[in-house]
Amino acid sequence: MKNKNKILIASDHAGFILKKKLVDFFKKEKKILYDIGTSSENSVDYPDYAHKLCEQISKGNYNSGVLICGSGIGMSIVANRYQKIRAALCLNEKMVKLCRRHNDANVLVLGSRLISYDEATKCILCFIKTSFEAGRHTNRLNKINKCL
Repeated sequence: MKNKNKILIASDHAGFILKKKLVDFFKKEKKILYDIGTSSENSVDYPDYAHKLCEQISKGNYNSGVLICGSGIGMSIVANRYQKIRAALCLNEKMVKLCRRHNDANVLVLGSRLISYDEATKCILCFIKTSFEAGRHTNRLNKINKCL
């Protein structure tokens, strides 16, 4: 599908400013972040945007995404209820590398109240360039999927 190289990004009102800055940065870097909302700081419910993003990935329309709310916790909880989603709340590049290499995370979750813009930018760049190691980790993912 044509959207496989695009990364979805969504936030609630608490993550809106950080998301807007990230989308602007990645446009300049020629990386494709497809913004699916919210479009202002007006109060919204984070599950609505987590569902919107996760449904698209679950359907196979996109490979990965970034969710942002105040703490990242709410978005993580919603995202991980989806069978084909492996969402990881990360605060730094080391966490991102591990979630991609060992857990094959396909959704990066950021807490706008817990991470700086610079660190969030580094996290997304790391998320894009880091691959799943497979090997022993594949067996572990299969064990996780047994409960779904």
